[in-house]
Amino acid sequence: MLNGPLIHPDLLAALGRSGHSGKILITDGNYPAASGAPASAERIHLNLAPGLLDVSQILDVLKQAVPIERAGLMVPAADAVGIERPDSIPAHDEYRKALPGVTFDEIPRWDFYEAAKAEDVTVVIISADQRLYANLLLTIGVRTADE
Repeated sequence: MLNGPLIHPDLLAALGRSGHSGKILITDGNYPAASGAPASAERIHLNLAPGLLDVSQILDVLKQAVPIERAGLMVPAADAVGIERPDSIPAHDEYRKALPGVTFDEIPRWDFYEAAKAEDVTVVIISADQRLYANLLLTIGVRTADE
């Protein structure tokens, strides 16, 4: 029997194969998961219904399963206008609060898509998050001696 909150067998297996510096992409419900990540990345679908599960809920469990050393946030592209350029992105505030001490990189939308296609992205977790710019790109850290 497993201890800890993460019990999804396919996700546990994918994380176990990732290793230090592997990247985990947690997508929002609108992300093009089929084409927006390398074909070699394992895809875990957690998108049951719109809004269920969201990226923050997934992050709350995931951060207890692997050390996270860096996080990439999708931000509006330089030419974004209207709804695509919100004054604030509440999801990002949640992520920063959930990962104190982690370095965050703000990556413009089109650059984020390119970063998410890199070969070091080993796991893609597809959420049903409906929030704008809720995508999150995590870098797996190393386990310390006290963990």
